[in-house]
Amino acid sequence: MNKPRQQHQPNRRHRIAMVSDFFYPRLGGVEMHIWSLSHALLRLGHKVVVITHAYNCPNLNNADTGHDRINGTGSNNVKSKRTGVRYLPGGLKVYYIPFLPMVDEDCLPTFTTSLPIIRWILIREGIEIVHAHQATSTLANEAVVYAAELGLASVYTDHSLFGFDDVAGVVLNRVLKATMSTVSGAICVSHTCRDNFILRAHLPPSIVHVIPNAVDPSKFVPDPSKRREDRITIVIISRLVYRKGIDLLTSLIPPICHQYPQVHFLIGGDGPKKLCLEEMVEKEHLEHRIQFLGCVPHSQVNDVLVQGHVFLNVSLTESFCIAILEAASAGLYVVSTNVGGVPEVLPEDMVELCEVDVDSLVGGLGRVIEKIDGSSNSVVDPWKFHERIKDCYSWERVAVETVDVYDLVYDKSRLSLLERLRRYRTVGGIAGYVVCLLDITLHFVVLLIEWWQPRHLIDVVPDLQMEKAVVTTSDKKGVPS
Repeated sequence: MNKPRQQHQPNRRHRIAMVSDFFYPRLGGVEMHIWSLSHALLRLGHKVVVITHAYNCPNLNNADTGHDRINGTGSNNVKSKRTGVRYLPGGLKVYYIPFLPMVDEDCLPTFTTSLPIIRWILIREGIEIVHAHQATSTLANEAVVYAAELGLASVYTDHSLFGFDDVAGVVLNRVLKATMSTVSGAICVSHTCRDNFILRAHLPPSIVHVIPNAVDPSKFVPDPSKRREDRITIVIISRLVYRKGIDLLTSLIPPICHQYPQVHFLIGGDGPKKLCLEEMVEKEHLEHRIQFLGCVPHSQVNDVLVQGHVFLNVSLTESFCIAILEAASAGLYVVSTNVGGVPEVLPEDMVELCEVDVDSLVGGLGRVIEKIDGSSNSVVDPWKFHERIKDCYSWERVAVETVDVYDLVYDKSRLSLLERLRRYRTVGGIAGYVVCLLDITLHFVVLLIEWWQPRHLIDVVPDLQMEKAVVTTSDKKGVPS
């Protein structure tokens, strides 16, 4: 675990663009990381905007229109497109650019189609640093390349682990090696993630930093009164997909239920593997022992966690796993597969690590159940768990350490065209020449756009976020702004 760090007020305020295909209204680890980090940076006085693609989402506010009432249709059937500029709570400005995703909320790679609008946003907002997130995001990879061409500093955060022996991994790693050739600095959420990323992207270790994820402790607070005294509740909140180990879970639940009659399961989440779980429940006649909650909004996750005694994570791969951090903050003991960066998250007395097989998970979960059941729950003090997480993990700390990275990349000299071509040449034999040709093409496309849409014709918006932060800081110090 990390040691507490003193509060920090930056001397230099940056203008940052967070770029990723994955953002609200989609919910997940990457999305919550961008959301939380952006707000923490805003509180420190930096300017932050988010660039993502348009989303189709339910129109919860204006769905119940007169037309719908006349036709007898419910509000759940009405959807809207989240596009254009939106201001989210906390003053975060988001550009939902009008591109639709190809698959899994990821845009189709276009090479230069997104360049004019992203360039326009970067100039309009006076952006100095482009911060891209997630290797599988098309917008993120393109933004790093565009930043180098536009003379901006760039930072990339890697959130996942990828292999080297499957087709998808090989292709993604080759793309990542090309797009990361000109990145100014990189951040990984764990040391395991850092080692994996350096090998995949072939970057010098000196520019790759480790900044762990965090949790907002005010949103994950224990409430032991919500627990049932006559049972031990095991909570699982996860996307129900193969990567999250749902096949292991399907084989794990029956022996645990048969061996420990006092155990019940709460399963939150949705996905293609939910059917396998439902078939298992029906086959084993466990309908009264297992409750499916469906997709749980992030605002309601704590309400589910506080009902449990144990949080179970059976993922096959994790770079960090913020879910177990949230569970520990809510006062739950954690049982998890020993994969990726999971061992770096919690101390030994707060987590039971198991191998990625059913027997190990059954044994580990059984030991925790017996420990909790045999000691009248004294083995876990929910409030002590919460306070320990609160002392060691915070988004303010993540923001401060991220600003340190921003300071480093901002002071670096920008790469010229020839320097970029030399780096792209190292991608590989034939691939290196192809990437160089693409970058030369991109260079002339940028010159064409500069002629077609000159910078001086783009209105630059005032830095209201930074001005407000300056006033707030000055008021706290008791001096005029």
